[in-house]
Amino acid sequence: MKRLIISTLTAALLGSTLGLGQVHAADDIRPRMIRFGYGLNEDSNQGRAVKLLAEEVAKASDGKLKVRTFGSASLGSDDQMQNALIGGAQEMMVGSTATLVGISKEMAVWDTPFLFTDPRQADQVLDGPVGRQVMDKLEEKGLVGLVYWENGFRNVTNSARPIEKLEDFEGIKLRVMPNPVFIDTFKRMGANAVPLPFSELFTALETKAVDGQENPYNTILSSKFYEVQKYLSVTNHVYSPWIVTVSKRWWDGLSATEQGILMDAAEKARDAEREDTRREASQALAALKERGMQINEVSPEEIQRMREQAQPAIQTVIDAVGQDLFDQVQAEVEKAAP
Repeated sequence: MKRLIISTLTAALLGSTLGLGQVHAADDIRPRMIRFGYGLNEDSNQGRAVKLLAEEVAKASDGKLKVRTFGSASLGSDDQMQNALIGGAQEMMVGSTATLVGISKEMAVWDTPFLFTDPRQADQVLDGPVGRQVMDKLEEKGLVGLVYWENGFRNVTNSARPIEKLEDFEGIKLRVMPNPVFIDTFKRMGANAVPLPFSELFTALETKAVDGQENPYNTILSSKFYEVQKYLSVTNHVYSPWIVTVSKRWWDGLSATEQGILMDAAEKARDAEREDTRREASQALAALKERGMQINEVSPEEIQRMREQAQPAIQTVIDAVGQDLFDQVQAEVEKAAP
């Protein structure tokens, strides 16, 4: 009888201890409103992934953590949102790694022209130790990187002529991201490289302030650039990642439970976003052709000429990030080669 009573009491105590642990975990989550900004519209691959992240966060926190999403650069350009995160005026965003170069020079390594040849290769490098090493450098500047998402391989559109050979870039006013490597690369290929925030791009194309731009197929389609661009030339000159970042000032005030919920959601959204982006990219070319764009693939020989022309720009990447980091990335790229 004594044994039965002791066993019952032990089970009751264990149950109450487990219950306290569950209460404690729940107590680790405070009601919070999280402002999450991004550049594309809500119907884009980026917008769908942000929506999924918000749903995952709400589900895992029983609705205590509410992610309020702001698309179409309504909270500002990537640069403006990055500064807002650093200052603690905004909590989260997803944007291009290229616009972070002015904040953390190591991010320039992902701007290396013709670095990757295959998206799965990019996944392995970005999600691996060297990808995390580059991301962790942001903490010194007031940002915390969670995960890389995919923007995709970038291709050139313009309203003047098809880009079939290196010389076709000559004199074309080409919008590029406000990023030294992008500016240098296209200047060396003969274009008049014009740095502009993405939020100003459609109007600049429409008013002929610039002749063209370079972005992945998905962005060209979702942003309706086909309405103001005639030619699309398949160059795959840069693989462009997005990065989910949070304000370090805000992040450091979260509990470990809250941080874990946000990281898990960012990873789930990353995996879904990459699948979505690649599925959409395979359909986007046909859709752009249907909408009147003239599409040409640049030959491997001309791509090699462009790569050689971009070598001085690649050297500026090495100078910026250091030979050691560049060599680490190249070693991982070769290891992950398809």
